[in-house]
Amino acid sequence: MPMRLRLLSYQVTLIMRINEDTLLEGKSVVLVPYNADHVPRYHQWMGCPELQQLTASEPLTLEQEYDMQRSWREDDDKCTFIILDKQRWADPAVQEEQCMVGDVNIFLTDPSDSSLAELEIMIAEPSYRGKGLGKEVTRMMICYGVTKLGIRKFEAKIGLDNKVSIAMFKRFHFHELSVSEVFREVTLGMTVDQAVRTRLLGDMAFMQEREYRKDRDSRQEVTSSLATL
Repeated sequence: MPMRLRLLSYQVTLIMRINEDTLLEGKSVVLVPYNADHVPRYHQWMGCPELQQLTASEPLTLEQEYDMQRSWREDDDKCTFIILDKQRWADPAVQEEQCMVGDVNIFLTDPSDSSLAELEIMIAEPSYRGKGLGKEVTRMMICYGVTKLGIRKFEAKIGLDNKVSIAMFKRFHFHELSVSEVFREVTLGMTVDQAVRTRLLGDMAFMQEREYRKDRDSRQEVTSSLATL
């Protein structure tokens, strides 16, 4: 591999693994790295035919799900967070896995352009849909992608029947790039110009970034203390 390409690959690796100890806290959600403890709940979600259809996914065995989790954590072109219910997560007595409501991903899709990424969000728990969580998480990930990953162009591939997600992305000024009748999906895109930066990044106080391991260990210490009472 030429030296320039090796350097580019190394830089992308560092960028896409930057979230391995990152916790992002919003108003209603907390985003944490996808780790092995989350896999059983995630596997349960993905056994749902509705979610398989909405995400164009095939059912996997639990072992395959663990392999996929390792891939998402280690691959150079993925940045994945699990979405937690902030209110439930604030109670240390509630296990983190019981706070899970969905996931969100950024994928680098063009090896020659690390500023282009695909954004994918899933609110897996039906009781959490329609409450604005998807909108909050989308804003958080766009801000994180722009400020931490250097993303300047976002795309989203959504099933044609998923009218709710299509409408949400269009509220963020994504516009239609293409429609595939074969795959029954639409590709939406947005370029981060100055107007977008001003609108989305003007006030970053809504999102706090901390070290995930410290928060996780703190919650576990409180949980252990409660168990001994």
